[in-house]
Amino acid sequence: MLLQIKFFYFEDCPSHETALNRLNQILDEENAERHIDIIQVETHEDAERLNFPGSPTILINGLDIDPNGQALPAALTCRAYRREDGRITPLPSEEMIRTAVQAACST
Repeated sequence: MLLQIKFFYFEDCPSHETALNRLNQILDEENAERHIDIIQVETHEDAERLNFPGSPTILINGLDIDPNGQALPAALTCRAYRREDGRITPLPSEEMIRTAVQAACST
């Protein structure tokens, strides 16, 4: 199954390159066929229009990899993720990405 992935980022966010590398590494490990649209969000208006909750944001087949992401307000800012151990981080964890990829591949 071909995964449709949208990777949204804000240029001033320092973690987006690492997040994209992490995403591609996990997709390779999972042998996931994919098409990735990389979308730079440049203005507050863009953030509102795209429902962009911060950088980086990853949607796989239209779903945010973070189940809590849909409830976040749109903002032109860096995004915070909650790790499995409860700590806050600017990057989605490898486990969060892998879980989302595996779920998308199984549907």
